[in-house]
Amino acid sequence: MKASVVGLRAVRVEVGSPAEALDLAAVIRRSALEVDEVVPGARTVLLDGVEDPAALIGMLPRLVTSLLSEAAAGRMVELPTTYDGEDLTRVADLWRCSVEEVVARHTALTFTSAFCGFAPGFAYLTGLPPELQVPRLTEPRVRVPAGSVAMAGEWCGVYPVASPGGWLLLGHTDATLWDPDSETPAVLAPGTRVRFSVHG
Repeated sequence: MKASVVGLRAVRVEVGSPAEALDLAAVIRRSALEVDEVVPGARTVLLDGVEDPAALIGMLPRLVTSLLSEAAAGRMVELPTTYDGEDLTRVADLWRCSVEEVVARHTALTFTSAFCGFAPGFAYLTGLPPELQVPRLTEPRVRVPAGSVAMAGEWCGVYPVASPGGWLLLGHTDATLWDPDSETPAVLAPGTRVRFSVHG
């Protein structure tokens, strides 16, 4: 873990993995630290609105050691999914298995929302084992439909709105993932655990 001051009132903490970033963000949120905003990234956590950045950096190691083991699992969201994606056969070839086994493997995994980005409500879901990671498309699609369940590299995700994208498409879900009128607009906020199930 490496922490540095960013600007006048912010601290950026670098960690080794998305899971560590998520755990650290959870610890900071539950602590008594006076921080306006905690923003986890792929391998960083930004702490904004810090009164004394240097003092916070000095206390971080002790705080993390005492609280990290208490990190609680987030709530679970199940996403019913129709596995009819354009790249389902390609994923089966990459995984060297049948399409049916791709579905079975994907629905057996528990993912965790590490952070949101790219588009409102788009959660980068960690939990894909190294042997199941797949490359992005060499040429991104101009339009990926809303609700598309996709994978690229170490990540799985669901496109909350139609947009360009280069991830491999497994299928789609009808779940609403971004509701700006809700108290928590992003359904898959960081820390949320996610399971995919076969729809219908």
